[in-house]
Amino acid sequence: MERRLEPEQIWLLLLALRRTVRAGANDSNRYGLGLKDEQALVLPPDDPVALIIVAGDGSWSARVPVAEMGTQLLDLCLPITLACRNRPLALAHLGQSLDGHIATVHGLSRYINGPENLTYLHRIRALCDAVIVGAGTVEADDPQLTTRRVTGPHPMRVVLDPHRRLSAKHTVFQDHVAPTLLVCDEALAEQPGPGHAEVIGIPHDGRYLHLPEILRQLQQRGLFGIFIEGGGQTVSAFLQAGLLDRLQITVAPLIIGSGRPGIALPVIEDLSQGLRPRHRCYSMGEDILFDCQLRC
Repeated sequence: MERRLEPEQIWLLLLALRRTVRAGANDSNRYGLGLKDEQALVLPPDDPVALIIVAGDGSWSARVPVAEMGTQLLDLCLPITLACRNRPLALAHLGQSLDGHIATVHGLSRYINGPENLTYLHRIRALCDAVIVGAGTVEADDPQLTTRRVTGPHPMRVVLDPHRRLSAKHTVFQDHVAPTLLVCDEALAEQPGPGHAEVIGIPHDGRYLHLPEILRQLQQRGLFGIFIEGGGQTVSAFLQAGLLDRLQITVAPLIIGSGRPGIALPVIEDLSQGLRPRHRCYSMGEDILFDCQLRC
């Protein structure tokens, strides 16, 4: 019977590639064969036959058949897997209803999208170096921002709380499961961090924290694959600042009719001023994921 790569096998290959890329050195004895312009992935680790070839530009080709969901995993996950000093990447994701809402008026968002999208979010967390959320998301959802639904490491958790409005009671500040950074106005950075969080001060422009400086400081710490997970205001701020390489929006077959919007940008006068990025669409259970490439 012809060999076929299933999604969980592809996931193991992606995790192995992530380790190799983050290490910055070839670890061919365990994970694959490091080549100058491409990476050959093998499974199991001591198998001499390359199953997936990842080219220098991030494209891939398979030496054996790949299941449909495995192909989707490679398409969607390779960009963040390959993030490194020479290839930093900022990816944002939002899950929303058909009418563009990510939560009700009162902030309820569980569960707009299906379990497939939630599992995918955990995969992206496992492949990225840091996951960013705004204070509103922590306040409304008390997220763990871990990878408990999949195999893989937890990312650095980064909470943007410009005015230090969050208390220490939230899970990310108390659980010690993964390191946590709290980013605030530099004028408030001397205050003790909530729980075990480390505090970073960033200049504040009167409306929001200086987002390029946040990315710069994260990269100084060796965090090059950045996942902006929410909420809508935070994702919109990074999008408006031109700091996103990719934007993924998963749309559920649900009409809420009112609520909190996903993307909110300044008013435009003409549709020609809108963003129309290159994109691909993928089925995510009953949902549809739009994978938008904003920068080459």
